[in-house]
Amino acid sequence: MEEFLKELLFKYHDYAYIILFLWCILEGELALIVAGVMAHAGLINLPMSIFISGIGAFVGDQIYFYMGRYNKKYITKKLIKQKRKFAIAHLMLNQYGSMIIFIQRYMYGFRIIIPMSIGITRFNSTKYLFINLISAWCWAAITIILAWYFGDEIWEFVSLVEKHWYIAIPLILVFFGLIFYAFKKLENKFLNNRKEKYES
Repeated sequence: MEEFLKELLFKYHDYAYIILFLWCILEGELALIVAGVMAHAGLINLPMSIFISGIGAFVGDQIYFYMGRYNKKYITKKLIKQKRKFAIAHLMLNQYGSMIIFIQRYMYGFRIIIPMSIGITRFNSTKYLFINLISAWCWAAITIILAWYFGDEIWEFVSLVEKHWYIAIPLILVFFGLIFYAFKKLENKFLNNRKEKYES
């Protein structure tokens, strides 16, 4: 697996920035980790990868923001199953204000919901654009630099997973399960605190 991934990175590194830009529009951390590892291997430029990744993430969130701004009725109708998350996003926007634009990038399950929910409100679009751009570059820089710094350790982990997949895969699943559980607990705690505040 390790040799296959390295061969794949070396083979397509000429298109790395284009792929990275498009990947960051659609997805997040995995693209940044790959970029950091490629920068560690000297395949791409570290500052440029941060710049491109940040722009990609920025564009993605701007799309979701304007989807909320100009398609309010459609979104609220089609995403009825996400009604609870939209309610939480609005509560967090009221409580944390502009800081929620930074926070949402690290919140599992809210990466798409929060930009849309902000777009639905009367939040100033120019202000959102500026904060979103800074937030995207900060997020890209933190993740890519960490992956760049721990590049060798990441390859060692890939090698470990390849050799001991029967142990590593369950541990990975447990790890992500715990993250999901922690966010659910925080989500419920936040809602309960807001409910008690309004009832008091």
